[in-house]
Amino acid sequence: MNTQHPLLSLRAGLLAALLAGTSAAAPAATPAPAEPIDLAAAEQLARAARAHCRALGKDIAVAVVDAGGQTLLQSRPTSVGPHNLEAARRKAFTSLSTRQPTLALGRAARSQPDTAGLQYLPELLLLGGGQPLRAGAGVIGAIGVAGGGGPENDDACALAAAQSLQP
Repeated sequence: MNTQHPLLSLRAGLLAALLAGTSAAAPAATPAPAEPIDLAAAEQLARAARAHCRALGKDIAVAVVDAGGQTLLQSRPTSVGPHNLEAARRKAFTSLSTRQPTLALGRAARSQPDTAGLQYLPELLLLGGGQPLRAGAGVIGAIGVAGGGGPENDDACALAAAQSLQP
């Protein structure tokens, strides 16, 4: 027996729809479970990101997180400052957590007063360079890139890597 008040159910449905970016009128389809990302895939992603940035003449730090936000891989050459490892990890975590690229998220957050507070959440980093890793309708992890000479370069390298994972 459902004892929840109908207005509370509607409110919860609207909130879930807003967070998911879907319509509240239609229930969201349950996606089929995706294969989890593993270390081999994380290494492939890091190679793809490095190759793309190398073509731009840049070295980068790379981080890959799984669907639970746990770090699978972090790496940087000595030519990239050590702070970039943490930046790459936080970009990956932010992208996973919000299920969107960090470049677009950061720009949207800065342009809308209602979302400006996102910058104050401890683990989120609203700088370009984080991309979600998708399998079908699901997000199976994320990649973060830092140290590539600016948010657009970091974003381009992370996106190239994320696209390399697609079949």
